[in-house]
Amino acid sequence: MPEPLRELLPELGFYTLAGHTESPSDLLDECRDGERIGLGSAFISERFNVKEAASLSGAAAAVTSELGIATGVTNHNTRHPLVTAAWATTMHRLTGGRFALGLGRGFDMLFDAIGLPRVTFAQLDDFVDLMRRLWRGEMIFGHDGPVGSYPYLGLDATFDEDIPVLFAALGPKSMEFGGRVMDGVILHTFFTDDALARCVAHVRRGAEKAGRDPATVQVWSVLAVLCDQPEEVRLRALVGRMGTYLQGYGDLLVRVNDWDPAVLERFRADDVVASVGGAIDAKASGDQLEHIATLIPDEWIAASAVGSADTCARRVHDQFARGADGVVMHAATPQDLSPVVMAYRGTRDARFAGRSTNPGRRP
Repeated sequence: MPEPLRELLPELGFYTLAGHTESPSDLLDECRDGERIGLGSAFISERFNVKEAASLSGAAAAVTSELGIATGVTNHNTRHPLVTAAWATTMHRLTGGRFALGLGRGFDMLFDAIGLPRVTFAQLDDFVDLMRRLWRGEMIFGHDGPVGSYPYLGLDATFDEDIPVLFAALGPKSMEFGGRVMDGVILHTFFTDDALARCVAHVRRGAEKAGRDPATVQVWSVLAVLCDQPEEVRLRALVGRMGTYLQGYGDLLVRVNDWDPAVLERFRADDVVASVGGAIDAKASGDQLEHIATLIPDEWIAASAVGSADTCARRVHDQFARGADGVVMHAATPQDLSPVVMAYRGTRDARFAGRSTNPGRRP
């Protein structure tokens, strides 16, 4: 007989298929395991390979009954607005309201390369407004706005769906935008505790400027968690992932954390880094990772949770102490996270009881 479900912890989430994967079917066991040990929600990242978010979100829904499910994240410009609106509504009803649509700005260089328009805040604002109108059953004629021109947009006049929208934010402008427009904000891995507090303040400030109650915007920190893992796993999950982020948007990550930009310049100039030929977390060999580890200061990697289950659970509490409403645990599977979740249960704050497992739903 399968083990009965534990009480879910809505304030804790996890990234399924974290980083690079060759086997998207691993998501099925990860979501089952996540729900079984009591994680509240699964966040589904998207890559243009075997991590297409709509397929994965449907699969997550099919093997769970209580787990919250969010895209973490997809891009609005890769699908027609009606396709995204219909997908989100389908997921909403399929899961009984457990789904949140997570959006991000993506990467300008990638969009240039594949012939898609770069994403702007004005487009995202316009797009989210369209989604909410479509979910309310509006028939929209002659829309001409930042997101595009559409003679007609409509789903079903009987719709009245309340589907949360999340936003992945890395810089202060993104965070304020998220606070102004979205139901929740997903931050980024490797933010120091001080940086996290500043980020939360940016989100709350954006909500206040828009006349919204700042407490209604759910802020999710993202914490890399490695509980008693061997060195080779640590290298891939922490050094590899940090290296990949530095490849893609190192300047912004350094600015948010107030780190030394000279370290980033040395990293970029390094011959081994240049020789990897792709994302470091996916392509680097063990020897390359060992060398890259010498380029990244220990204090940068320390913006994570590493060590015993009790130590990692304390680091989760640190995120809440700095203002986060939820913590997405990254870089590990639910099976690996089980000891941390068990340790956390023993020190859990009662204020989280009774929340929805939908990660965008207001308390």
